[in-house]
Amino acid sequence: MSAENVVKAIKMAIKNRIIKRELIHHSDRGLQYCSSVYQKVLKLNNIKQSMTDGYDCYQNALAERINGILKQEFLIYKCNNGKESIDIYNNKRPYLNLKMKTPNFVHNKKPGQINVLV
Repeated sequence: MSAENVVKAIKMAIKNRIIKRELIHHSDRGLQYCSSVYQKVLKLNNIKQSMTDGYDCYQNALAERINGILKQEFLIYKCNNGKESIDIYNNKRPYLNLKMKTPNFVHNKKPGQINVLV
């Protein structure tokens, strides 16, 4: 993937936008996304850049997992804001390894209330 190709892609996406809200573009630290030409297009279109910290390849995997859960299990393809996504993930989705409890339920439990498999 070259910088030229991602610039073409982002310009096409910008051109075809229907809703004109603030955008945040999340990516890894690939050279094409760090390139000055790509960064310039984002800046000219008031798009905030969000990149993984350092070169931790697992950060993107975590974001993709959360997005996948929201899309596949909750049929949410567009969240109003990040808080909505976090609320669903932490308060509405039970986890098998938490004995079908939500993360916040387990986090807020009183000692001895539930035994969680680790």
